[in-house]
Amino acid sequence: MLPARTYSVTINHEWQTLYEKIWRPEFFPKWASGLAESDLRNDGDHWLADGPDGPVRIRFTPHNLYGVMDHYVDIGEGTEIYVPLRVLQNGSGAEVMLTLFRQPSMDDERFASDIKWVNRDLKALKNLIEG
Repeated sequence: MLPARTYSVTINHEWQTLYEKIWRPEFFPKWASGLAESDLRNDGDHWLADGPDGPVRIRFTPHNLYGVMDHYVDIGEGTEIYVPLRVLQNGSGAEVMLTLFRQPSMDDERFASDIKWVNRDLKALKNLIEG
């Protein structure tokens, strides 16, 4: 089992409307710099992008009624990294939650860096939506 940490941000936006606004893969580069530093390019069942550490191949969970935006990232090592991402109702607003799994090859410094990156990206999403 991998060590995991879950981070969230509260967004003042109705959760289902927020999900409909942000679930498409094309929207991720607007806020998720840890995932992609370029526009995503469709490649059949996957999406291609330039990630912070080089090219990435991403597979997204299909649109659904539950706010699930999970994705699987292949950074070229043949192993997909699972990234659970959810939009949940929080009163009249939304909670966006992302779970980060510490990969076996990550040292403490790299995991701490990824934690900061996740929180920065979640804040960027909040700022993008709330203005």
